[in-house]
Amino acid sequence: MDSEVSFISDGIRLAGNLHIPDSYRPGQKLPALLVQHGFAGSKDNSTAEIMARLFESWGYAVLRFDFRGCGKSEGRRGYILCHDQVADAKNALNWLLTREDIDPKRVGITGHSFGAAVAVYAAAVDQRFAVCLSSCGWGHGERKFRGQHPTPEAWAKFTGYLEANREHKAKTGDTLMIPRFDVVPMSTALKGHLSPLAQTTVAGDTAQSMYDFRADDVVHMIAPRPVLFLHGADDTVTPTEQSLRMWELAGQPKDLILFTGTDHIPFSSGNTRNQAAIRGWLDMYMPATPA
Repeated sequence: MDSEVSFISDGIRLAGNLHIPDSYRPGQKLPALLVQHGFAGSKDNSTAEIMARLFESWGYAVLRFDFRGCGKSEGRRGYILCHDQVADAKNALNWLLTREDIDPKRVGITGHSFGAAVAVYAAAVDQRFAVCLSSCGWGHGERKFRGQHPTPEAWAKFTGYLEANREHKAKTGDTLMIPRFDVVPMSTALKGHLSPLAQTTVAGDTAQSMYDFRADDVVHMIAPRPVLFLHGADDTVTPTEQSLRMWELAGQPKDLILFTGTDHIPFSSGNTRNQAAIRGWLDMYMPATPA
C-alpha cells in the first residue's frame, strides 16, 4: 500500500508517497529506500514511481517525493537548484527516521538521472544512508553538458543561455526561464516516459546549478558503504561515461552495471534482466529480510 505524506524542508512543504509492503507486520523494523525523480520531473507516473513500486514488492518501505518546485511540492516552479535538492533528500531522511516502523540503520537512497546525481552527493555528505543506488546519474556537470551538446553549434547555444542568464540577473535581479529540452535534449520517444507533471521550462539558475554541480568531488566519501552505478550502455540523454567516472572515483565496495540495448530508462515493467541484477545487489548489501 502507499499513502500520501508531506514533510518540511527548509520551510517548504514537500509532497511524498510512503509505500509499506503488504508483508509488513506490526513491530517490524523495515529497511527503506528514498526514491528521487529526474530532472524537473515528479514522483508520480514516472520512473520514480516504477522504482518505488518495484522496491515495495520486494519487501522494502519506500518514500518517493517531489523536490521543491516540482510536482505537488511547494516552491517556485522550475527553480531547481542541485544543493537545494540535496537538502531535500536529507530532510526526507529526517522525516523517515521519525517512524517507528523504519530501521534507522537500513535506509538507502536512490534516484534516476538528476535524482541519481543528487542521491550520490547526499549519500556522500550524510553518513546515515546505508547504501546508494544511482540510475543513469552524472557526477560532473560541465562534462555532462558537453556530452549532451556535442557540436560547436549546440555548445555555443547552450553556453549562450548561461551567459544570457548572467546578464539578465545583473540587470533585473531575477533569472531567465529556458526550455527544458534546450538544457537537457531528449528524443521524442523518450519524452513519452516523462511524467505528465514534468515541467517544460526551467530557470537559467537551474542550468547553472547543474553546470557547477560535482558529485565526482565527493563520491569517494560514500565508502565504506556500498554504492551501485546503473547505466544504459546506449544512453542518449546522460553520457554513460558519467557513471563510469563516478565508479572509478568511488571507494570500495562499489559496483557498476551497464545494460546493453538500454537507453536512458533501465527501470521498466517486465524487464526481468535488469530487475534481477538490481535485486541481487540489494540482497547482498541491504536485504529486505535481515540475515
